[in-house]
Amino acid sequence: MKQASLECALGAIDKANRADPNLEIMAGESLPREYVYSLHMTRWLHELDASPSERMQIACRAQHMERWKMPRSEYPEGRKSYYEWRQACGRMHGRRAAEIMAGCGYPESECARVEVIVTKRELRKDADTQLLEDVACMVFLEKYFAQFYADNAEYEREKWLRIVRRTWGKMSPRAHERALALSVKLPGHLQLLMQEALADPAA
Repeated sequence: MKQASLECALGAIDKANRADPNLEIMAGESLPREYVYSLHMTRWLHELDASPSERMQIACRAQHMERWKMPRSEYPEGRKSYYEWRQACGRMHGRRAAEIMAGCGYPESECARVEVIVTKRELRKDADTQLLEDVACMVFLEKYFAQFYADNAEYEREKWLRIVRRTWGKMSPRAHERALALSVKLPGHLQLLMQEALADPAA
């Protein structure tokens, strides 16, 4: 029953994310962007945890579920509005994950637990929430950091250092270890940026 419920939930999340009209190339194939993102999240979850719980498999797959339905452009410019948008997205993702789990036969307590994880309300206090954040940070560094840098080349050096330090500050020591191993595969300018930022991570 549990395996059937997990397959039901992951399948429903995949179906939702496959409706993303935005596309991204993965292994030479053009696929819905949030579906690709969810696959990267699942892969890194298994990299960081050899035997992840069902709730973590669902939470990671649902991390950006249907995010295109709440575009950043609906919120004003600026850091405050950015964080308001991020929080609103988290609530939407968590709610949708809980709805899907309920429809797949999970008890209400487990649905609520995943909703808390996905909204990240207890980051640094809850091990599951921290694992989700670690996974998300690894996906960003590996798959999206270089493009994010290219898309925002106008940012001043100090802003980039703050971005790297904030990302580092959200990660656990376990993720720090993996991120350092990954960093040697990044383009040279990003390796230098990380080295400078982490030379004084508390700055």
